[in-house]
Amino acid sequence: MSNSFGSKATLAVGGKNYTIYKISEVEKAFPQAAKLPFSLKILLENLLRKEDGLAVRKTDIEALAKWNPTAEPDAEIGFTPARTLLQDFTGVPCVVDLAAMRDAMARMGGDPAKINPLSPAELVIDHSVQVDDFGNANAFQHNSDLEFQRNQERYVFLRWGQTALDNFKVVPPETGIVHQVNLEYLARVVFVDKSNTAYPDTLVGTDSHTTMINGLGVLGWGVGGIEAEAAMLGQPVTMLIPQVVGFKLFGKLAPGSTATDLVLTITQMLRKKGVVGKFVEFFGEGLASLPLADRATIANMAPEYGATCGIFPVDAETLKFLRSSGRPEELVQLVEAYYKAQGLFHTKETPVASYTDTLELDLATVQPSLAGPSRPQDRVLVKDVKKSFQEALPKLLSAAKPKPSLPMASSEGNPEVTVPPGVLHHGSVVIAAITSCTNTSNPYVMVAAGLVAKKAAALGLQTKPWVKTSLAPGSKVVTDYLTESNLLPELEKLRFYVVGYGCTTCIGNSGPLPDAVSKEVAEKALVVSAVLSGNRNFEGRVHAEVRANYLASPPLVVAYALAGKIDIDWDAESLGKSSNGKDVYLKDIWPTHEEVGALVDKHVHRAQFEKIYADVFKGDPAWQALNVPEGKRFAWDDKSTYVKNPPYFDNMPKQPAAVKDIANARCLAVLGDSITTDHISPAGSIKKDSPAGKYLISHGVMPADFNSYGARRGNHEVMMRGTFANVRLKNLLAPGTEGGVTRHLPDGTEMSIFDASMKYQKDGVPLVILAGKEYGSGSSRDWAAKGAMLLGIKAVIAESFERIHRSNLVGMGVVPLQFVNGQNAASLGLSGEEIFEIHGIAAGILNNFESGRELSVKATKDGKVTEFKARVRIDTPQECLYYQHGGILQYVLRQLLAT
Repeated sequence: MSNSFGSKATLAVGGKNYTIYKISEVEKAFPQAAKLPFSLKILLENLLRKEDGLAVRKTDIEALAKWNPTAEPDAEIGFTPARTLLQDFTGVPCVVDLAAMRDAMARMGGDPAKINPLSPAELVIDHSVQVDDFGNANAFQHNSDLEFQRNQERYVFLRWGQTALDNFKVVPPETGIVHQVNLEYLARVVFVDKSNTAYPDTLVGTDSHTTMINGLGVLGWGVGGIEAEAAMLGQPVTMLIPQVVGFKLFGKLAPGSTATDLVLTITQMLRKKGVVGKFVEFFGEGLASLPLADRATIANMAPEYGATCGIFPVDAETLKFLRSSGRPEELVQLVEAYYKAQGLFHTKETPVASYTDTLELDLATVQPSLAGPSRPQDRVLVKDVKKSFQEALPKLLSAAKPKPSLPMASSEGNPEVTVPPGVLHHGSVVIAAITSCTNTSNPYVMVAAGLVAKKAAALGLQTKPWVKTSLAPGSKVVTDYLTESNLLPELEKLRFYVVGYGCTTCIGNSGPLPDAVSKEVAEKALVVSAVLSGNRNFEGRVHAEVRANYLASPPLVVAYALAGKIDIDWDAESLGKSSNGKDVYLKDIWPTHEEVGALVDKHVHRAQFEKIYADVFKGDPAWQALNVPEGKRFAWDDKSTYVKNPPYFDNMPKQPAAVKDIANARCLAVLGDSITTDHISPAGSIKKDSPAGKYLISHGVMPADFNSYGARRGNHEVMMRGTFANVRLKNLLAPGTEGGVTRHLPDGTEMSIFDASMKYQKDGVPLVILAGKEYGSGSSRDWAAKGAMLLGIKAVIAESFERIHRSNLVGMGVVPLQFVNGQNAASLGLSGEEIFEIHGIAAGILNNFESGRELSVKATKDGKVTEFKARVRIDTPQECLYYQHGGILQYVLRQLLAT
């Protein structure tokens, strides 16, 4: 390794010597570097430590040191994270690909054992539990049993990976949600490697809410599984040095407001500001009054406000949390000493950094809020929710159509629900879920929910019978402090029983609605509502039968379950009558900050974390009893419908073929604005009449055993059939339809997107997608890119792209192209019925598009030719290499084979 700035030094802490790379040495050469934001100083240290003259050069360090806050990003650097964080939905394909790479390595004459994570990779199984059973004391065990029955193949495969792969650990099911486990246990804040070099803990994760750890001062963000695999295999994450927006916080939250209200306010402000592709960094005197839990809640929502990360600096509150969450004292002392030695420890005397732009918020102005009915940035004050819902209702109604009664089968043990005729109406709340790491990691809002339940139960109130209630904590620490404070029994009185420890309602694992509710909703085409303490409420995500979805704090989730409707005026309408016949209003059961704080101080403590995480990788008896195969290469089962060897490396030559331009391409879909990865990537339940359902039935799987797309992410045959199959997808190429439907051209036959793709591929026809703004926003779903590639899509032409999805498309060999000069498909008169040619890819890729990023696109229909320019979004030389090789996995495999 090089050491151009002489930054290598020794730090003595607690009788031990650590090697560190001092940022101050760069500041001597470039004084302006002293004013770099906290997050960019973390990147600067990363470059100093990794300087090798190849992946990281002296000029890269200088470019970051001379960062111009207001300049458009144009300098590329390679960021090498200390570790990789995986959740099981996105993590299973990563391990599948590693297993497939081992096979390919062996076929090509290399050593399969070379294929390992080269830095620590930790996977938390948290996305597989579904809320089948609820509202009773047996719900947790029943849901857990069903989870193991449905996912045994996947779990055996992950256990194999933990045994066969070096540097890979698995946190078993029913432990907690990945980001909360990361916050409470996995994060180091300072990492120490085998050579006793100390450096900031950094990471990338296969879930966009990896940013939650930014609340602890740890720099990290969500990437697609494709990028994560490359990071695991030693490839730096190539990135342009970002702009950094500073967000000043001051004052204190007013009585009645919660961290959830704060984060919804911040989300709305930053979405309005426009921070996509930028870092956001919080500063100001308000930090001193903001508990670590509140910081984590704010950081968690970075994908919702569009930023790459939303980071807080390391300070005294960070140290306090590390101690209270059971971290070793030796580590806490090292964190303090290291960050102080690097000039990165925040105090009230810390000078304000240079930022691209700033905005500020007086915490005292934050008011109780929800976000909905379909986007997390659409904040609405609690007092205005009724009016807001009524205004949104016509649009929501236009998409709701009466359906024949086809009730979803309730799980065995699911409570019977009777709904009197006429009780359900537009706006009825049918799901009330305390869910998601966003808020269940925060003891202040969880204790507040318990106190609302306690006060309501004491007055004789009960949640409405048609509301599906659930409590899905992000870790067992939550149930420990709720039990110790005697609040868990109070929540249970209102049917908020623990249903599992995992990511449930927020990702669509809501389970079925009770038959009577489902029947009423379908027959009357009702627009009913879900209220959840999560971070995502996109249309079609929470539950296929629920069209209005609102994000809310846990105490408000309880309140809406008591009301049974979203269209309530809390000032004028009561929650019901108390046992002595008096009207009870929300203000009568709302706790004070002092009540909440006293219980948190008394009942959330270090011993709980130490107990819960003492043997976190061991798992319960069901996990331990799994029969795990042995061997360096996985024994694929041809009959498996969960885990299959993917085709990415089939017939792969040792050297890549020459890149070609795209010719004679057809359009598979014409899509509008805000097409999220939820629309593109397979998610939720599998319908029996869908291409994926038909595939499973043809392989002997009964519909009752379909499980979810997420559970079958290790099977490319299922996933490619579910790509672009979201029930709410509107393809303008097949007007009047909803779902994964298109027209095959030139004959115009209407069919599923999958079937059309297979027909095109059989005929050797490449495919393109036309789309609007913010294409690929939402969660970091690698299958949104993998599925697109397997469907034969060679290019996506959109008005703009979300960061992660654009990168993933390149990583799978698909070209992202961006309309220029304010143009779009409509302004150019493109219907999607044209034949497309894209020129300039082959020539441009050879010189990293240095001669120009605008390519020529020709669209021909009935002899009429429309030519336009599009900007290629293969942004860095490293991405050019990935595209040349056909994708990032092929590139890495060839690199490892060459060594």
